[in-house]
Amino acid sequence: MHLSRTRRPGAASALALALLTTALAGCQGGGATSSPGSTEPSTSAGSRAHVLAVKIDNVGPARPQTGLDKADIIYVEQVEAGLSRILAAYSSRLPPVVGPVRSARETDLELLSQFDRPTLAFSGAQTKLLPAIAAAPLDPLPPEKAPDAYFRSSDRAAPHNLYLRPGRTPHATTGVNAAEDIGLRFAPAPPGGRPVADRTVRYPAARFTFTWSAEQRQWLVSMDGAPARTPEGAGLGAADVVVQYVTVRPSLYQDRWGSTSPYTETVGSGSAVVLRDGKEYDVRWSRPAAGSTTAFTTRGGKRMTFARGPVWIVFAQK
Repeated sequence: MHLSRTRRPGAASALALALLTTALAGCQGGGATSSPGSTEPSTSAGSRAHVLAVKIDNVGPARPQTGLDKADIIYVEQVEAGLSRILAAYSSRLPPVVGPVRSARETDLELLSQFDRPTLAFSGAQTKLLPAIAAAPLDPLPPEKAPDAYFRSSDRAAPHNLYLRPGRTPHATTGVNAAEDIGLRFAPAPPGGRPVADRTVRYPAARFTFTWSAEQRQWLVSMDGAPARTPEGAGLGAADVVVQYVTVRPSLYQDRWGSTSPYTETVGSGSAVVLRDGKEYDVRWSRPAAGSTTAFTTRGGKRMTFARGPVWIVFAQK
């Protein structure tokens, strides 16, 4: 993976074993408790976020995606053939519809163990991966478990037309922001930083560009050279972008065509770049264990602070 910028002047098997030995069995049941439409963030103290994570398609026929603008965190990871896929985490508000929904990957299990037993909505998974998903500390929600929550759109061809209605799922949100729940702090920017106009992250067969808009006070998102938009035509934006340098290696699993799925290691430590308020900051990331959250610290050892709004975390090969 390659990353460029333009300035203004001036372990799989071990993870599976850990999941199988430490996870709680079973899934949450019960009727739907969240209502369709957006849920406004809660200001109540002491409650944990109850995260709904949705695996979202990100190839040309899947765009524009629905509901990305309501996510607290958007994770971008590499999948087969050098393409990318999105894992969107919702907690402070739930959109009426999210999608297109696609299949889960082994990377998702380690990544989501930062949260307190999240719900994972996905269209399916490689057969050999299903036992690890069932054993993971999350509540899996494929279509067969909540058939009334999923539907196929008639304006797109399968497999890019499966959508989720969060209000019809057993998931109940607490309204707590998922980013704050795992330790990201919304506060004024730290001193320093370098002015930057844009950043591009390149995968073998995909790329993302984040361009600062002083007028809109956000980073405008482009995918594969085209502006990312909502179905209504509004541009997608991020308050913060984290380019997190990680190890991407082959996993134990393959897709239906025999291609080995990449595995993104999110436990460990390394470097990252945080984009906020038209500047870039060099930081370090650290996550000692799968059950730990990821900490981002400045070169001076202080916690990195973030602007309030959607946080995009893009995993780039170090």
